[in-house]
Amino acid sequence: MTQNIKTIAIVAGEASGDLLGSILMTAIRQAKPEVRFIGIGGPKMQAAGMEIFFPLEKLAVRGYVEVLRHYREIAGIRRSLRERFLAHPPDLFIGVDAPDFNLDLERALKAHGIPTVHYVSPSIWAWRGERIHKIKRAVSHILALFPFEAPIYQHAGVPVTYVGHPLADMLPEQTDRAVMREQMRIRPDARVFALLPGSRQSEVQQLAATFVETAKRILQQCPQAQFLVPLVTRETRKLFEHALWQQDAQQLSFTLLFGHAHDAMIAADGVLVASGTATLEVALLKRPMVITYKMPWLTYRLMRSMRYQPYVGLPNILAGRFVVPEIIQDDATPENLAQALMNAVNNKPAVAALEQTFGEMHRSLRQDTAHKAAQAILPFLA
Repeated sequence: MTQNIKTIAIVAGEASGDLLGSILMTAIRQAKPEVRFIGIGGPKMQAAGMEIFFPLEKLAVRGYVEVLRHYREIAGIRRSLRERFLAHPPDLFIGVDAPDFNLDLERALKAHGIPTVHYVSPSIWAWRGERIHKIKRAVSHILALFPFEAPIYQHAGVPVTYVGHPLADMLPEQTDRAVMREQMRIRPDARVFALLPGSRQSEVQQLAATFVETAKRILQQCPQAQFLVPLVTRETRKLFEHALWQQDAQQLSFTLLFGHAHDAMIAADGVLVASGTATLEVALLKRPMVITYKMPWLTYRLMRSMRYQPYVGLPNILAGRFVVPEIIQDDATPENLAQALMNAVNNKPAVAALEQTFGEMHRSLRQDTAHKAAQAILPFLA
């Protein structure tokens, strides 16, 4: 009986990958209940039944400078996984995003006959397009989240399936702000802003003080404003609390939440959000937003020099134009962010147009992603 049990090794490198991985695991298990999952993941993947070899946080490092600082540990983890998987080959390896970590591992495993699926196309359409040659050597199949990605891989001869984005399946097309505010005990007529400084500790360290100062500027224009701050870990919460203390803002109207990011977005009039998957979540929940990001100066210079597009936020990339403001790096001052956020929520015709744009985006990404992805994977387990 145990000989028929298939083993899938999965590696996810951050909170968004943990969500994607857990949904995919559940869909695979519906078709093949006896499958065993091993690898690197977060709490959602662990709850879905994965045997965790290393915690996801070990890989949640962004930017050249930060990766170099942690290179030895990250390289050691990859070497350990490669040796383990080659000694005891899984039936399939799935890399969930984290391309800088996963593609090298996938190439080594594929060279030894282990099929490899990469879930979430690396952003070759945004920068470092030459990576498609490495991807072709490393993967047996790509699962692409966005519709414009599949033709790129088809043209390069890489097997690909467009599966849509699972968040588009999870999140409702219509939300009720009044009901959410009632659940959160927020007045229906309150002016509410959600502040999302990122899921990584490095992101919160870079942005927390700026977000607090931005809130102070908004309070000068709108004294009754309230701020909801969803944070994903105790560590990121401590960092934000420290920023509140440093900026002498403990007594202001901040509500720090453990998780509940979607609730905060739904309840908010506008959202200040760090660039990343959260920007897509805000778009799918049809809220006005301002996208921002800060990173170490050298990392920013290197990444900017290799960028193909003028935008970094997923809503703008998907729309192919600036539909929401992006205020990045040195431009991301509290004054600029506060003004942009107030402009975004006060312009009623622009808010209505944005909701329509985001609705079209939502419908295009809703593809029953988990089922599609599982169907593309099951042949590897036959």
